[in-house]
Amino acid sequence: MGVVVRSEETFVSELERCRRMLVACAGVQRRKDGKEFKSLKPRPIDDADEKVVCVTSGVSFLGSAIVNELSLHGYFVRVIVDNPEDVNKLEETTSGRHNVTVVVADLTDVNSLVEAFNGCRGVFHTSSSIDPSGVSGYTKVMSEVEMRTTENVMEACARTETVRNCVLTSSLLACIWRDQAGESESIGSSRIVDHACWSSLQLCQDKKLWFALGKLKSEKVAWKIAQESGLKLATICSALITGPNFHRRSSTATIAYLKGAREMYTNGLLATVDVTKLAKAHVCVYEGMKENSSSRYICFDRVISTANEASMLATEIGVPVGSIVQTTPPINSPVSFQLSNKKLCDLMFRSNLQRSCLNEYISS
Repeated sequence: MGVVVRSEETFVSELERCRRMLVACAGVQRRKDGKEFKSLKPRPIDDADEKVVCVTSGVSFLGSAIVNELSLHGYFVRVIVDNPEDVNKLEETTSGRHNVTVVVADLTDVNSLVEAFNGCRGVFHTSSSIDPSGVSGYTKVMSEVEMRTTENVMEACARTETVRNCVLTSSLLACIWRDQAGESESIGSSRIVDHACWSSLQLCQDKKLWFALGKLKSEKVAWKIAQESGLKLATICSALITGPNFHRRSSTATIAYLKGAREMYTNGLLATVDVTKLAKAHVCVYEGMKENSSSRYICFDRVISTANEASMLATEIGVPVGSIVQTTPPINSPVSFQLSNKKLCDLMFRSNLQRSCLNEYISS
């Protein structure tokens, strides 16, 4: 996720925070061999606590990875599918996991979603509109469908009494497509693009960047509803997702994301993230919501900055290298921007530090 250098003062502060957490956990440790601990039974899936969550589109590449990561962390996961045929498919892949269940819900029906969310404390919304035929790509109409789907999910979260937190998978594209005129933040000749940056709605429309437009409008409507309802929201602006056979399972999203890839590459904004690392980030962000207010994060682990890296990416995702980088790059074209995922790196560093300290304490 990147390397973050911290001052001694910051590190000591994190250790102290970890120490306080361990002291709070001491009572649990003392009960480890006691009657209370031994008598614990698996909690029913309908218990409304922090460990009961719901994932939309759990059959998708990212959704499946998030479900797996949540399951490994001891969560009771309710997976939503909108096609009854996907139920058997998911039940086969989650066979043997007592903490994963599959339900059918209509993402176009708020009442259906409220019923599906009931009993859950958190919701992970990962759905993206797809082209059923797999040939026409991501259209302007699909961007509207995606926004409406996100709106439905957020409305359902706000109306479900047990739901407190929602994590929305957005896209790095909702941050990077901005008019260059008037940019003020800079490091030397490069301008920073981080979690505080938003793409231009007009620019996305003018360039017909429908996937970026869909993610941008979806995230905007999600923040609007969260602010109006008091729902805690965290959004993760993900780079292009990679992983085993991702482009074969999600060709529409991959091709749609890469529209404008040459410009992204030239500006230093073409980045990728491994699906497993992205899933881990989702869980970390959700757990961080216990202490943090609503927040926004950028997630990537690799920036494509050379022609060789672009060629390797093209091979990995099965697209012509010419769709990513010009075969004859322009002369004297310095990188215009610098991506920053520092906010997410800081959060994951604290989370890993606390988990490491806790494991060391329990094993001692």
